[in-house]
Amino acid sequence: MGQEDRQLHASSFGAAATAYAEHRPDYAQAAVRWALEPAPGPRVLDLGAGTGKLTATLVALGAEVVAVEPDPAMLAELRLALPGVRSLPGSAEAIPLPDASVDAVLAGHALHWFDMAVAGPEIARVLVSGGILAGLWNVLDNRVDWVAELERVGGSAAIGPRDTLSRWRAETAEAHLPGDGVAGRFGSPEQAEFPHGQRRTADSLVAALATRAGVLVMAEREREATLGRIRALLASRPETARGEFTLPMLTGVLRVHQP
Repeated sequence: MGQEDRQLHASSFGAAATAYAEHRPDYAQAAVRWALEPAPGPRVLDLGAGTGKLTATLVALGAEVVAVEPDPAMLAELRLALPGVRSLPGSAEAIPLPDASVDAVLAGHALHWFDMAVAGPEIARVLVSGGILAGLWNVLDNRVDWVAELERVGGSAAIGPRDTLSRWRAETAEAHLPGDGVAGRFGSPEQAEFPHGQRRTADSLVAALATRAGVLVMAEREREATLGRIRALLASRPETARGEFTLPMLTGVLRVHQP
C-alpha cells in the first residue's frame, strides 16, 4: 500500500466511530496479561487507542492507563465510554507525554498504521528502561470452515492481511522493525496467540466488518455489493443463519523489550 492510500485508510475510522465502538471486539485478557508480563511497572500507554477497546481491558486488569488517539470522533467515543481514563489527542509520531513516563506501550489494531521511522524513536522516548512495546490484533480463526469461506467471500478489503490466523504472524513479524526508526532500539520480537471469541448475529458481524478500513474507503456501490455477499453467505450457513453464534477469534500479540 502506498503512503497516500495508507493515510486514507488510517484516517477513515472517524466516520464510523459510533459503529466501531458498538461492534468491534475487545481483547482477550490473557493476551493483554502476556503483553504486560515483563513490564517494569503498571503505567501503560494505549497508543492509537481508538474508541477504547484495549483501554477498557487494561483498566479491568488494574493498569494505570493513559490513552492517546489522533481522531477526534474516535477519542470522543473513548471519553464517553471511559470517562475516568486520562485520554489525550496525539499520535504515535507525536506522543504528548514526557520522556520515560510509561512502563509499556500497547497498540490494539493500530501498530500497522504507525510511521515507525518517526514513531519508533517517540515510543522509545516515552518508555522507561526495560519497557515493553506490544501490538495486539484480533484475528479470525480461519481454521474453521465457515470463517475460511467468510474470508474468501469478503475479500481483502473486509478481511485484511492481518485479520486471519494463517496470515497475521507473517504480516506483523517485522511491523516494529521497518528501518532506522526502531532498529537497535528494541530486542527480538516474540509472538503469541490467545483464544478469544465474540457473540454475534449475522447483522452485527456485517456491521463490524463494515468498520474495516478497506470497506470504509470503498465506493458506495462496491461496499454494498461486498456486504451483500457476506450477508448471503451468513444466511446460507447453519452456523450463522439463526440467532447468535460465537465468532471464532484469537488475540495475537507481538511484543518487544526496550533494553
